[in-house]
Amino acid sequence: MSTVDDRPDLSLGEFLPVTESAAIASGRWLGRGDNNSADQAAVDAMRREFSKLNISGRVVIGEGEKDKAPQLYNGEEVGAGGMAVDIGVDPLEGTDLVSRGDEGAIAICVIAERGGILSAPDMYMRKLCVGATAKGKVDITAPIADTMAAVAESYGRDVQDITAIVLDRPRHEQLIAEIRETGARIRLIPDGDITASMSAAVRGTGDHVYIGSGGSTEGVITAAALECLGGEIQAQFAPNSEVQIAELAKFGVTDLDKVLSTTDLASAPLYVIATGVTDGNLLRGVRYFAGGARTHSIALNLRRGTIRFIDTVHLLDGRPAHEIRLSGVA
Repeated sequence: MSTVDDRPDLSLGEFLPVTESAAIASGRWLGRGDNNSADQAAVDAMRREFSKLNISGRVVIGEGEKDKAPQLYNGEEVGAGGMAVDIGVDPLEGTDLVSRGDEGAIAICVIAERGGILSAPDMYMRKLCVGATAKGKVDITAPIADTMAAVAESYGRDVQDITAIVLDRPRHEQLIAEIRETGARIRLIPDGDITASMSAAVRGTGDHVYIGSGGSTEGVITAAALECLGGEIQAQFAPNSEVQIAELAKFGVTDLDKVLSTTDLASAPLYVIATGVTDGNLLRGVRYFAGGARTHSIALNLRRGTIRFIDTVHLLDGRPAHEIRLSGVA
């Protein structure tokens, strides 16, 4: 059976423009208060780049619905023909963040073997995400105090020296109260739980655990990323109606208490690529200059066991740049 790694024209670098282009296109809408236009720009740019690749891609985690915009809908076929892969995308995770001009928005895609990432209906999912340091030492069904203590012990710290990330939502009021009782620090975020989960899995970001409920499709993409980063997600579907329970049953999920592991959600991811749209703990946002832009990406290659942070200068008008500047240098 051939794989992506067997074909040099389908190297990790060939997929990088998919998220870079989405980030550059959506970043133009920073702070303009137009969620739909920012999202549509990301989707259009991502689809355009997929169409150039020698793949027979099937979107299993997508954006929107067929015949509705924005699209990269579940079941959509992308690519110019070639290696068969399944694809998970969030062309703009943090649409509201871009609309407001806030931090933490990214463009992200997952490339997997066929059947390598779970296709499931979009609904709430309870999630607990940690990095390699705390992997195997936490339990989503345990009391919050036990979870915070386990994470702290993993890092050799007191509980008050770890940081938990939680989406700032009314549904998390009790969760936030329980974390505060433990003495742990909390970083409340307005959006972007994929970014937050990845941040918790990378040492040096200052984040140690992500916990709370969010979208199930984001959970699958998170699982692929954490598999590559050596971290862990534990998850449980949280349907809020009989209709959603019935929808889950169509996918073979009838035990709502079942804890899904990283590999349950993403059994065979190949690549995960994310590009910053706005600044965050993990990635810098897009920087624009006359005739071009600069992007910062993370590219995870599970087959080769590599994690690359990639700083790219894009000369969008095709002319040589007058000056190239090192990142962070005045």
